[in-house]
Amino acid sequence: MRCPFCLCGEDKVVDSRVVEDGAAIRRRRSCDGCGRRFTTYERVEEISLVVCKRSGDRVPFERAKLISGIKAALKNRPVDDATIELAALEFEDEFRLLGEECSSNQIGLRVLEWLRETDRVGYMRFASVYKGFEDLHDFEREAVALVKQPTRPGD
Repeated sequence: MRCPFCLCGEDKVVDSRVVEDGAAIRRRRSCDGCGRRFTTYERVEEISLVVCKRSGDRVPFERAKLISGIKAALKNRPVDDATIELAALEFEDEFRLLGEECSSNQIGLRVLEWLRETDRVGYMRFASVYKGFEDLHDFEREAVALVKQPTRPGD
């Protein structure tokens, strides 16, 4: 670590503390060259997540885009923003555990699964876009399948 004041490359760590609820470590350092103190932070570098689109394009995962799609499906429905944001964060964590890439199909299916359990009207809205409904029969077929499927085990 180089001192920001004299650019000396030698220093000592004089204090370390866990910060940001365990997401980072704050270190106070003392420069061996000039004696001044400075602070550094150490964080885990997040692995970038790439989404493989149906077209074959690869784009960076954007949680905000996922949240926007879910919010559109749940517009004027009794699901609050905090619930949606927590779900999106959980989905992102699930996809990261699978590796550095996930498909847009995996994302869509996971959102449909969550919406089926959370709000069936939102599910139908999302499914109509995700599955590309073209006429009333598509809605009818999906609604019949949705009614036959229980929301929770034992329903």
